[in-house]
Amino acid sequence: MVGEDNEVMRNIKARRSVRDYLDKPVSEESINHIIDAGIYAPTGFGSEPWFFVVVQNKEMMKRMSDYCKPKLLAQLKDMPNDNVTEFKKHLEHEDFDIFYDAPILVIVLGSNAGFTTDYDCAMCAQNMMLAATSMGIGSCWVGTACFIQDNVEFMSELGIPYDYRVIAPIVFGYEKVSRERPPRQDPRVVWIH
Repeated sequence: MVGEDNEVMRNIKARRSVRDYLDKPVSEESINHIIDAGIYAPTGFGSEPWFFVVVQNKEMMKRMSDYCKPKLLAQLKDMPNDNVTEFKKHLEHEDFDIFYDAPILVIVLGSNAGFTTDYDCAMCAQNMMLAATSMGIGSCWVGTACFIQDNVEFMSELGIPYDYRVIAPIVFGYEKVSRERPPRQDPRVVWIH
């Protein structure tokens, strides 16, 4: 089939959420390339509503992790799903880091003024993660970190303008142990002819 096995398709199928990183920095040049790939995502009305904050400060990342963990635990309290139950056990450990000890966090923020901001920034984030995969860099969208939005101190420390909100906190780094991507289920598709 045409296009079934080309570089783009292989890269999309190779991308996975990495949760175990080497203690090895990602260069500023690489992060700039990753962000550059992000800004080529489509946007509604050509709005390009994004703003990026790059965090390499491990102490700040630990404080953010410590702040976010109890907030997520409270939200997940009554969820019976087995995967959620397992994740709650991790969140309860003091030394668990929601950023998985990754060397760098890039927060994709979106303008509150944009009409399609959430969609635009999500597509930007996906472009960034695919670009990272193509460069041999792992990534993971850490939705738990969105709780920093509720903390005025963090927002100020991070230099986030009041008219922007956290959309996609993504960690990047080099994977410690390469793992196979779990298989995907066949999608539900309805064809209308």
